[in-house]
Amino acid sequence: MMQTEITYICNACGEDIVIPLDPSQGSEQQFVEDCPVCCRPHVIHIQIDPHGEATAWAEPEQDYD
Repeated sequence: MMQTEITYICNACGEDIVIPLDPSQGSEQQFVEDCPVCCRPHVIHIQIDPHGEATAWAEPEQDYD
């Protein structure tokens, strides 16, 4: 069964955040999203391996130039 959601941990407030997973966007994805709990912006990274297993993590947006 294909994953339709994935979770990352907000670096600012520590909450587990669930987001939709869209494999059609490629095996390596990166986008900016505000945490729905604390409203701080994060760069969300998603990697999908050849077996369809996805991993997500977030970094504070201010760390990127």
